[in-house]
Amino acid sequence: MPLQMTGAPSDPDLIRLPWDIPLEDWPEHHLVALPRGISRHVVRFARLAGRVYAIKEISERYAKREYKLLWDLARLDAPAVEPVAVVTGRTDADGQPLDSALITRHLQFSLPYRAVLSGTLRPETLTRLLDALTVLLVRLHLTGFYWGDCSLSNTLFRRDAGAFAAYLVDAETGELHPMISEGQRHHDIDVAHINIYGELLDLEAGGLLHPSIDPLLFAEQIVERYHRLWGELNSDEIIEEVDWHIVEQRIRRLNSLGFDVAEMMVRRKAGTGRLIVRPKVVDAGHHQRRLLRLTGLDVEENQARRLLNDLDSFRAANDLRHEDEAIVAHRWLAEVFHPVVSAVPAPLRRKLEQAQLFHEVLDHRWYMSEAAGKDVGLPAAVASYVKTVLVHKPDEKAIITDLEETLY
Repeated sequence: MPLQMTGAPSDPDLIRLPWDIPLEDWPEHHLVALPRGISRHVVRFARLAGRVYAIKEISERYAKREYKLLWDLARLDAPAVEPVAVVTGRTDADGQPLDSALITRHLQFSLPYRAVLSGTLRPETLTRLLDALTVLLVRLHLTGFYWGDCSLSNTLFRRDAGAFAAYLVDAETGELHPMISEGQRHHDIDVAHINIYGELLDLEAGGLLHPSIDPLLFAEQIVERYHRLWGELNSDEIIEEVDWHIVEQRIRRLNSLGFDVAEMMVRRKAGTGRLIVRPKVVDAGHHQRRLLRLTGLDVEENQARRLLNDLDSFRAANDLRHEDEAIVAHRWLAEVFHPVVSAVPAPLRRKLEQAQLFHEVLDHRWYMSEAAGKDVGLPAAVASYVKTVLVHKPDEKAIITDLEETLY
């Protein structure tokens, strides 16, 4: 069988990579140094025309299966890495068959959980990682996806304001159904509990866990957090016919969690004057979509919430309450957001995404204003942030230069 690449590769040079060499033996000039999670397969990162691709060596059957699953998840707008192509028919110089390869686009500014660690993992950081993983698992289950191997190792994390956003990076054991069964949901949670417990024990053995962290206790937290969030999104609400404000509060609470409500199922409880209400949650990313609609900025959910809060403050401060929201958003972009980003020296902008950079400048401004007893303003906050904070941060951009820059 001749070498074949199937998919939607955006770079024709992908087919020219040394597919006749086992991935672990690829020449260094084809590769870039990026942090990798723990994987049962050989994984390498290649850079072509300014783009970084993750390449995983795997059998043809599983490569094709995972490629299809990732495309299905992309169609459903689920948080997962983007599939690019599958390479089959590989043979070495002697004509001996080699495993196939799955190519995905590397998620910029993303890190495996071990790369998030800087020294000892603190309880607060671990809690944020588990929160992100919980939301990811719930979102996948809402689409009907059964993961089969949920773990920190099979997830990529991106900074999202003060939290993290999680993305599925390994769908090898997954299954997509019209609706996930209760048995599949509970099995996924059980697997997540076991995997995370093992990963935390591994960190503890390596001296990377804070002494206050109990691996078993924290592993159990993801089970509790998952059931709490799933119940909030899917449970019935029993109300009196006159208590519709309770339904409105429920919808606002779901929006605050980042989920949109498309419709509600309402039925009367037999023999009473009460109603049973269940909102139909259709998608996560409530604040993302609102910010994208208003400004064109495509960011993570918590970043979007923070930017929208600043947009609302801008509206109030400039007495624009009765102005069209789109006009206010345009002014905010031109007068606030873009000037902040532009004030950062170009070589330093690659350290963080623009939305994360803006969020951290707002935080820095708040601390400076508290210390000064007055609002110091954005220009002073940006200058101080760049000089005292940003210059010391690692470069988190996935595309690195020929000078062997890394994310560390």
